[in-house]
Amino acid sequence: MTAPDEYHDGPAAPAPGADELSVRDRALLALERRPWPGPGAKERAIREELGISPVRYYQLLNALIEDERALREDPVTVNRLRRVRDARRGRR
Repeated sequence: MTAPDEYHDGPAAPAPGADELSVRDRALLALERRPWPGPGAKERAIREELGISPVRYYQLLNALIEDERALREDPVTVNRLRRVRDARRGRR
């Protein structure tokens, strides 16, 4: 399965309206909302559906959770990711 062009790593084309997330950013959040059955399933989906490496996915996702537009779009997912990140930082 080939990822649609708008998901590939490159400049994120903004969605209509300057105050909305890009198609790629919405896809990142949608993938992050899904449950994963076992090890490797999420990484495989990242490569197949988004056409990027898992490392790049997490780089983009970490930047995205700082974006207030993402918080407005999906507050439950963004707040969960922020809590996980903050807990990891606290253990270091």
